[in-house]
Amino acid sequence: MADWSDVDGRRHRKQFKNAEDAKKHEHRENAMVHALRAKRELKLSGASGGKKTARSETVTATTSKIAPAKGKLGVMIPGMGAVATTFVAGVEAIRKGLAKPIGSLTQMGTVRLGKRTDGRSPKIKEFVPLAGLDDLVFTGWDIFEDNMYEAASNAGVLDQRLLDQLKPFLSSVTPRSAVFDHNYVKKIDGPNVKKGKTKMDLAEQLRQDIRDFKKTSGASRLVTMWCGSTESYIAAGEAHQSVKSFENALRENDEMIAPSMVYAYASLMEGVPFANGAPNLTVDLPVMLDLSRQNEAPICGKDFKTGQTLMKTVLAPAFKARMLGLNGWFSTNILGNRDGEVLDDPGSFKTKEESKLSVLEHILQPDLYPELYGDMYHKVRINYYPPRGDNKEGWDNIDIFGWLGYPMQIKVDFLCRDSILAAPIVLDLVLLMDLAKRSSELRGLGIQEWLSFYFKSPMTVPGLYPEHDLFIQLMKLKNTLRHLKGEELITHLGLEYYD
Repeated sequence: MADWSDVDGRRHRKQFKNAEDAKKHEHRENAMVHALRAKRELKLSGASGGKKTARSETVTATTSKIAPAKGKLGVMIPGMGAVATTFVAGVEAIRKGLAKPIGSLTQMGTVRLGKRTDGRSPKIKEFVPLAGLDDLVFTGWDIFEDNMYEAASNAGVLDQRLLDQLKPFLSSVTPRSAVFDHNYVKKIDGPNVKKGKTKMDLAEQLRQDIRDFKKTSGASRLVTMWCGSTESYIAAGEAHQSVKSFENALRENDEMIAPSMVYAYASLMEGVPFANGAPNLTVDLPVMLDLSRQNEAPICGKDFKTGQTLMKTVLAPAFKARMLGLNGWFSTNILGNRDGEVLDDPGSFKTKEESKLSVLEHILQPDLYPELYGDMYHKVRINYYPPRGDNKEGWDNIDIFGWLGYPMQIKVDFLCRDSILAAPIVLDLVLLMDLAKRSSELRGLGIQEWLSFYFKSPMTVPGLYPEHDLFIQLMKLKNTLRHLKGEELITHLGLEYYD
């Protein structure tokens, strides 16, 4: 093992043959980050004619070409469980005027344009050309044969009286047979599973499903949203490094190729954007970044940021902003839905744990603030408790210290509804990933880091650490929308108000 340092001075530990290899890796990764940052700076400089407005809280941007959202948008969902059915039922309820899209930034949020004194704050859905809810059509894959109405009833998230009003529509959405392997999700099994000699055969079957759905639904555009279960932990290996090695692994039924990766491969090969709502690697692999860029199919992930981690990305930035120290953060959860059952398996829990543990280190940066965060203890537990159903409860005990080292405690008990928090995230990602696909500037980038706002473990290019701070993430998202439309970027400097 050896350490290497990134461009921001953060140390990372990785397996190398020798110190020389570690140095080469450090040089290569940092050169890539410097190049990306220089490219961004050049864009901003060119956008403002090379002039810097030091006293303004806005920076001028150029307009990106965005194709109009014409026709139907097909939403394809691997995993028609609690999250997926709550999302689809919610969309239909909103379309029928039975409910409001609470929790959806794209539907209810606004974006400030120009100075604070300008009074311009349109709704996001009126500012950028998003698909309308009436244009969404749905399909999915699942190991169980229940249609959306039956699956939603079994999930027990939504009131049965509401589901009964939506029954004709929900009953029409039936699951396609799924790509599934019990070795990757050990706690559940089902009969509605594809068969094939190789994983490449299964990928080809998925690609045919995608073509069939696009044809039968009349959709002009598609997006894939992974809402399936958390798979057992897999580390990236040789099979994931290139398209050639990945396709060879598919033909050889390599155990390093999990089912979610087969869905991702099929989608990206068809030019379909893919968002990963679970902590699985799935699209966070070199091969998927290559395919995403080659086929101009945006990717993003990982793991929807809903309950406990949402609270961490709110509270931890506050501690850091006020230079309050942290001795320890103990987090435990109880939940009883299918997600809880799956995470009762140590392999699947390991995948989730990796996602949840990374948040505090990236926000608090203990290497930069060793006196405040160098010795913090962070523990995460998840317990399957069937009586609780989808109503997850997250407890946090936080030991902080302040002036002169005096200790204090914060305790959080978040009694949340997991799928209720996740459903609007799915809606926003569907609409924003479609926007990225229609944007001349975004569709060829691969990873859509500006959508980090929605994820526990945001994807970035190699060598670039993710932003976990919820408020930085929101600023990044809204500034991206401003940039796409040629509006000034908001920096919040604001000295011009006092000239």
